[in-house]
Amino acid sequence: MTTIVPTSEEDPTLAVVRLTSELSWADAGPEVAEQQVSRLCGEAQECMVRGRMLDLTSLMLTSADLIFSSSKFSEKDLECIFTVICNLVTNSESLDETLEMAKLICAKVLQQPTDKPALRLKILFNLYNLLENAYSRFYVYMKALDLARNGKVTELVIPSFKMLDRFLNEWNLKVKDQRELFLNVSNVLKESKSSMKDAFKFRTKYLATFNNEDPYTLGEAKEEAVLTIIEFVRASDIFQSDLLDMPAIAQLEKDAKYTLVYQLLKIFLTQRLDAYLDFQAANSALLESYGLVHENCITKMRLISLVDLALNESGRVPYALIKDTLQINDDEVELWIVKAITSKLIKWRMDQMNQVAIVCFSTERVFGQHQWQTLREKLATWRGNIASVINTIQANKLTEDGAPGSQGLMIR
Repeated sequence: MTTIVPTSEEDPTLAVVRLTSELSWADAGPEVAEQQVSRLCGEAQECMVRGRMLDLTSLMLTSADLIFSSSKFSEKDLECIFTVICNLVTNSESLDETLEMAKLICAKVLQQPTDKPALRLKILFNLYNLLENAYSRFYVYMKALDLARNGKVTELVIPSFKMLDRFLNEWNLKVKDQRELFLNVSNVLKESKSSMKDAFKFRTKYLATFNNEDPYTLGEAKEEAVLTIIEFVRASDIFQSDLLDMPAIAQLEKDAKYTLVYQLLKIFLTQRLDAYLDFQAANSALLESYGLVHENCITKMRLISLVDLALNESGRVPYALIKDTLQINDDEVELWIVKAITSKLIKWRMDQMNQVAIVCFSTERVFGQHQWQTLREKLATWRGNIASVINTIQANKLTEDGAPGSQGLMIR
């Protein structure tokens, strides 16, 4: 038996139910429409009385797609209608029910992502702000990223990536969810083409979540590991990476299908141009299959080889060595030095008279455990040197203060 309690027509929830049901049954004729509208309003009232918020959400969303397609409503009207629907999540005392309500709303909003995508995204952000449960917020955020990609409005979500560290602390995600987040963010950035460096950074964060403790799970990262390597090789502005230290990457070395891809990465991170040319001569079809352009790879390897020379030639690199390593003409040496400086890979002074480049600074190609240990040792040495200087100064000051007549001299 249905229990009906008197509720004002001004009640926002019932007003939306009446509005959407009238729109849904508009073509059925006045008599049928009135009957159906009355029935749906009665069901909504019963859900409200009994606290069945999930059923009420489902009922209100039934005709929501008609609201989007109707010419009767402005975008402001649509936003108001969905604000009422989204507010239902604040009335549930069950976290599980709240999540299910959020899932229903997201599913409806994502049905036609290319129709008013900015408005749909705004609705999801409003829903996010109404939720208190961390996982429910994470779920809605992920759906917002999907909508942004499918609706081609990625520029509207990219600013939120600056707050991801804070979000991660708030959401307290399991590793599996972290992986999904990093991969989704990377795909959004990649599709927007706003920052390939940032897209690469989040893809490496995704790979960094895998370890050797679970070989089965590690295998799930294999395809993404390959794509990340190809992105690194292709990128004209990414020269440093810790990929070789990652188990998700290391597994490719012994994989018959992908071992050559691993070898290619190792060349770009640890070797010079000659090694790449030998690899390309034997595996040109492989490079072409991944869309890698040989000339672009040569350019990147020449810059990387210059960095390697700067790191390993005791601060002074002869022009002749640069020419031989980069396999270029004499008159191109300084051009490539300038390219490396412009790319902020090195800081060199060119001694044209003596035909040498003097290293002032160079970027590490790989910054892994060895580099961290070296940096730690340097910092310890500097700390010791500074402490020694401070002790010497203090000792000299004590000596001066304790000497006879050191408090002042008088000339008569």
